[in-house]
Amino acid sequence: MERLLDFLNENLIQIIVSNSERKEEASKVKVRPLFLHGTLMFQAEEFRGKQVFHKNMDRETAYGYLCDRMEGLFRQMEVTSSLGDMQVLVSKSGKRTIKVRKQGEEKRNIRKISLEHNRKKRYILEEGTPVLFLQDLGVMTGEGKVVRSKYDKFRQINRFLEFVEDILPKFPRNRKVRILDFGCGKSYLTFAMYYYLKEKKGYDIQITGLDRKEEVIAHCNALAEKYRFENLTFLCGDIASYKEGDQVDMVVTLHACDTATDYALAKAIGWNASVILSVPCCQHELNRQIENPVLEPAFQYGLVKERMAALYTDAIRAQVLENHGYRTQILEFIDMEHTPKNILIRGVKEGKRADNGKELQAMMEFLHVKNTLVEEVGIRM
Repeated sequence: MERLLDFLNENLIQIIVSNSERKEEASKVKVRPLFLHGTLMFQAEEFRGKQVFHKNMDRETAYGYLCDRMEGLFRQMEVTSSLGDMQVLVSKSGKRTIKVRKQGEEKRNIRKISLEHNRKKRYILEEGTPVLFLQDLGVMTGEGKVVRSKYDKFRQINRFLEFVEDILPKFPRNRKVRILDFGCGKSYLTFAMYYYLKEKKGYDIQITGLDRKEEVIAHCNALAEKYRFENLTFLCGDIASYKEGDQVDMVVTLHACDTATDYALAKAIGWNASVILSVPCCQHELNRQIENPVLEPAFQYGLVKERMAALYTDAIRAQVLENHGYRTQILEFIDMEHTPKNILIRGVKEGKRADNGKELQAMMEFLHVKNTLVEEVGIRM
């Protein structure tokens, strides 16, 4: 099996481990190379019944993992690389047969092209195309190359734009699209949204960012002027007291702290906004209230209670949106390895209200909690 090490490099296309002796334990394993933070890793996809489990490993760990799987659990391994192939067969008596075949130059080049194509993820803001605000953020160089230490930020921006891309059919083409960004902060995602919708998609848009920090607002307005983003403005103010008389098509809240998210969602519901994108942050409200004898064994651990309270908070928010006519999803914003605050609530106005008032009320009574969004907009029974 030492020959396997020759294939565990960036030329690997895939490894398939099959012919399981104990299918109830694992029926098949697939391994492929991938790059995480610029480092070559190997991802194992292990099939157990109807479930699939993933594991990312470095070269030595992947080698040990595969050797272990071929010791009594699987009887066949197929290795495909741009440099050649390798097959491992294990007989019932335990005899191991290994066949290695090198790849001809022509097929080797074809496989390399195919591998690079599969590895290159499609990003909305593509690497290699310089974007001024990304350069100012330190995410890109002047040539459009993503700075290695900022690759997580680059991925996060693109992930957010994927959520925006999904709801483009909800935006009108015959008039200006109005977007409000509550708690915009330094606004790198706001600038990305404006650039994508205006410069790349050609929408007639007006985006207003709101934050309580005067120096942040002044900085963002200066950048908007620098980039000549004429319909991107930033105001200093509080979400709860903000008033807007015009049509609002989308409300965005990115890391608005604690109940600021609830006030923003309440505003969006009141304006009958077509789309809501919300990334909650610091959900303390329920953590101070949540109480239930049945769940007390879990609540006695502060960290567990905090996380459960945050998840219940976002579930209540999503259900309130459903109750007011929004088709709501709770989605993963970015990978857990980057930040624990990785939930995005996406609500799309469909008009039909969910008949969930009694169940929602019962859950809140079960947890002995009140929620600001519920207090602001109510629950329709």
